[in-house]
Amino acid sequence: MIQTKDIGALILPLRAAGNAAATAGGAGDGTAVSGVILDRAAHGMPQSGVLAVPFTATLAAGETLSVTYTIEEGEAEDMSDATVMATDTVTAATGPAGGGTVTGCLRINVKLRAGGRYLRCGYTPELSAGGSDTAELSALLICGGMDRVPQ
Repeated sequence: MIQTKDIGALILPLRAAGNAAATAGGAGDGTAVSGVILDRAAHGMPQSGVLAVPFTATLAAGETLSVTYTIEEGEAEDMSDATVMATDTVTAATGPAGGGTVTGCLRINVKLRAGGRYLRCGYTPELSAGGSDTAELSALLICGGMDRVPQ
């Protein structure tokens, strides 16, 4: 019954990567944002997760914000043995007719069960326009299926 009453007791949100700001054709556009190294063992060895990338973008009509994400795993604390678990490029938002601000949260399901002790999630924002479009993003890894309930 706890599942329907207190989801917060069953999940663990972790900061996965830093915040980013991008201007089309300028600073931050196409620039990779490195993730932090997360120790699964320190968090009860989560078995699954969702990489959540919340964003706000000001886009011209028909222009896009795409996000390339990479999720790596390894056994070395410094991730020197990192291997890619998942990577893809996803269109997160498209500018509305007349242009405007679009907000949302890109969600990527992640199977962590087969991953190593350490994880790192990174992302790269890419704006299709050349000039005035902007975006602000961040990244969280929401974990579940730990061997103990988060404290």
